Amino acid sequence: MFKVIVQEGESVDKALKRFKKKYEKSGVLKEFRRRMFFVKPSVEKKMEKERAVRKNKRMIDEENN
Repeated sequence: MFKVIVQEGESVDKALKRFKKKYEKSGVLKEFRRRMFFVKPSVEKKMEKERAVRKNKRMIDEENN
């Protein structure tokens, strides 16, 4: 559970923005989406390898530019 104490003179919009930032940083939503369905370990490893390949390719492309 996240707590955001609204400081004196602070607008609700700013407090809400701080709350959203804490929420995103914690990774709760990402974890929720990951747990919505089961992924076999073999498929998960395959996806992770593909992600690594794409990431390396992007890094190489950035170095060349």
